[in-house]
Amino acid sequence: MFSFRRILPGTGSGRSRRRSLLRAGAAAAVVLSLLLWWLIPGGQPAPSGTVSFATGVPTGVYARYGSLLKERVDREMPGVDMRLLPSQGSVQNLEMVSSGKASFTIAAADAVATYRDNREKGAGRLRACARLYDDYMQLVVPAGSAVRSAKDLEGLRVGVGQERSGVNLIAGRLLRAAGLDVDKDVHAVRAGIDRMPGMLEQGKLDAFFWSGGLPTNAIEGLAAKTNIQLVQLGDLVPKLHALEPETRYYRAAVMPPDAYPAVQQGEPVKTVAVANLLVTTDRTDTALTEGVTRAVLRSRDQIGDKVHAAQKVDLRTAIYTAPLALHRGARDYYRSVKP
Repeated sequence: MFSFRRILPGTGSGRSRRRSLLRAGAAAAVVLSLLLWWLIPGGQPAPSGTVSFATGVPTGVYARYGSLLKERVDREMPGVDMRLLPSQGSVQNLEMVSSGKASFTIAAADAVATYRDNREKGAGRLRACARLYDDYMQLVVPAGSAVRSAKDLEGLRVGVGQERSGVNLIAGRLLRAAGLDVDKDVHAVRAGIDRMPGMLEQGKLDAFFWSGGLPTNAIEGLAAKTNIQLVQLGDLVPKLHALEPETRYYRAAVMPPDAYPAVQQGEPVKTVAVANLLVTTDRTDTALTEGVTRAVLRSRDQIGDKVHAAQKVDLRTAIYTAPLALHRGARDYYRSVKP
């Protein structure tokens, strides 16, 4: 026959049950802490606070890329409030990061090298997170223009980008390689990609230079409204490389026929390309930099669906960030995913 005994509070069996619950709770806490340590690289606290990202002119690739990256950062690091700052382009972006007005930015490698070699304020603190995608130099003229190379721009009204933009830097060098002085031999118009297409359409420009990923929405939009053509720049590469040390970051490239199908009509265009870098400084928090680098590499496909150039972001080439060294946080990320 079985007998049943009521277990009253304070009995040995009740204390045993409480001890078991306490042990179980302690074990759960240990598991949770280990899980958090694993999820947050290096066991560091999750990044939080407000950070700023300098992009570019509203209709450029930098601005579009920045807005899509912000969406990814918002999801992966909910404690971080990333705010986007407009700019004229690479040169101003580097000024903003060096001065502390921005935490991260995108800048072309040639602009970074020039900024560093000129020993501008804060240049020694610049660090890279990743090599992103290449900018392609694009010389746009109306259809039927007699311009066949940059040397034919003499005496014409030429858009060369805003004063502190990367395109302004490259345009000046390309004109020099063509034997022209940007301040004497052409009527230089210092406007951005937000204005130059409209000015060409209205007959206020004879040509404009642009340095950006392929395709650039502003040029696609212009091609949809008026007939334009792209002028080759490939003949300038040897002379460009002979100009000054920073020009070694330019390489000969070809715009594929499908970059602007309606304009190129199945024909490639020889040009010049330069790599873009994701830039910060050595002052930026290590965990934050690691998280942003992770977001960049993980978001390639999602951003690439809307910004075609971003499809070129690749883990195998992201670490090649000359002329800048990698930030420690970026190095931590690459080591964590090393096969």
